[in-house]
Amino acid sequence: MNEIANAPSRAETRPPKVLLDHYLKTLRLPSFKREYEKQAGLAAKAGDDHVKYLLRLTELELIDREQRLIDRRIRAAKFPAVKSLDTFDFKAIASLNKSLVQELARCEYIDRRENIIALGPSGTGKTHVALGLGLAACQRGLAVGFTTAASLVHELMEARDEKRLLRLQRQLANLKLLIIDELGFVPLSKTGAELLFEVFSQRYERASTLVTTNLPFDEWTEVFGSERLTGALLDRLTHHVHILELNGDSYRLTEAKKKRRAASASNAEAATSG
Repeated sequence: MNEIANAPSRAETRPPKVLLDHYLKTLRLPSFKREYEKQAGLAAKAGDDHVKYLLRLTELELIDREQRLIDRRIRAAKFPAVKSLDTFDFKAIASLNKSLVQELARCEYIDRRENIIALGPSGTGKTHVALGLGLAACQRGLAVGFTTAASLVHELMEARDEKRLLRLQRQLANLKLLIIDELGFVPLSKTGAELLFEVFSQRYERASTLVTTNLPFDEWTEVFGSERLTGALLDRLTHHVHILELNGDSYRLTEAKKKRRAASASNAEAATSG
């Protein structure tokens, strides 16, 4: 019995590095596992004690863990593209209040359960601004969802037909920020309009909604098909709202023209050189 008790365990017979890697993997500390040898060398050169060494490893693990959480929130949001406000050309859309957008990027409006409407013609950057604000919310640890109005209505109608509408409505209601892009591009059926109204109604003063649209408010009835329903929706959506106006020439069209001019100039220069 004593021989069995005193025999080295299977773990003790394994090389320390292999065992440590195994434990760190089991504990789900990938950054700790990846960095501990490198940081040990740096600590030895700097003469740091074990507390500073462990502190640095812990900091790296926390930083990486937070980034992984952000990455998961971004994937869950289902953005069509990841765009930040840093890449938006505010000079191209003079009507857009840059200071307001920067203030909204702090996401305090979400804490206050306020809404945003980005209003303007097609191609002026409404979706880019919406994506940038959505990204900022993800980076602050908030649950975000992105969809177009047409896709959302289709999803709601499909869920209703499959008797899972309540589950989908709960999922939408739990989002801290719901971005509904391109409202007004496609007229809605009576059922679709009612289902979309229910989404807005359930989020009213409970969570924030960001809508992009190319239609002024007095034309929303054309989309929802009912003055009563449109009035009730606007009443809820605009009660606590920040309006971003993006007027001017199409941003996408302007960029396309710039690229064509640059390509033409490059071709002309090449022909001259030839």
